[in-house]
Amino acid sequence: MTVTGIKTSKTSKNMAPRVAVVTGSNKGIGFAIVRALCKEFNGDVYLTARDENRGQDAVKQLNNEGLSPKFHQLDIDDNSSIERLRDFLQDTYGGLDVLVNNAGIAFKVDSTAPFPEQAEVTIKTNFWSTLNVCDKLFPILKPHARVCNVSSMGSQMSIAKCSPELKAKFKDPKLTMDGLKKLMEEFVSLAKENKHEAAGWPNTAYGVSKIGVTVMSFIQQKELEGREDIIVNACCPGYVATDMSSFKGHKTIDQGAETPVMLALIPPGAASPRGKFLSEKTVQNWG
Repeated sequence: MTVTGIKTSKTSKNMAPRVAVVTGSNKGIGFAIVRALCKEFNGDVYLTARDENRGQDAVKQLNNEGLSPKFHQLDIDDNSSIERLRDFLQDTYGGLDVLVNNAGIAFKVDSTAPFPEQAEVTIKTNFWSTLNVCDKLFPILKPHARVCNVSSMGSQMSIAKCSPELKAKFKDPKLTMDGLKKLMEEFVSLAKENKHEAAGWPNTAYGVSKIGVTVMSFIQQKELEGREDIIVNACCPGYVATDMSSFKGHKTIDQGAETPVMLALIPPGAASPRGKFLSEKTVQNWG
């Protein structure tokens, strides 16, 4: 299924200003998402970063391109940082219209960090911290808000390597967020004992973390169905040349931003995609 014809809608002058937030956006794909949203989104766009100086430098770079993003500090591993952003958005804009959860980490292939450490640290940031951002910001999502959780094709490759029993758990349409949390906890616990592979898990902390992000998105859409036209999707930006990929990707950051930006700009009332996983702007049969 290919999604076409997606354009942002114009905002009435009588409505509160619209606002978009991109996490982890002082460089790489997040930076390119901010760049594209500054051109296409009808509202204020916030570039966020853990380090304020790096964030402000990124804003200046886009200013030099004739764009006008705003900046707010955000460390998704810091609960108080998330709460400060939430309170700012509520006080300034009356809520949030677009959230792109892009922030994440990955250990290098040649990392000497023990796998138990890689598992704990990667799951903490990519799954738990992303979920915490959502838990804090979802209550202030405005009607017709759009959420894009940046996952990875690694989630597809990793679910394929799971045992049939484990795969069935992740693909169970009745899986709850509490159930997903238990699965993520199970992986880290088993990894610490070097028993994860024997229990049917793939030997990739990053891949498992992105399974969590993808399945999280599916569950979130179900949980939000009672609220007015709020849409959550997950996506793979593709193999992009960034420091995370050691600049080996074949896509530019602007090409990598295309699918996340498309999902951020789904127009009001769209029937699809909702609670899906997309790559190359196309809904994928995940898992």
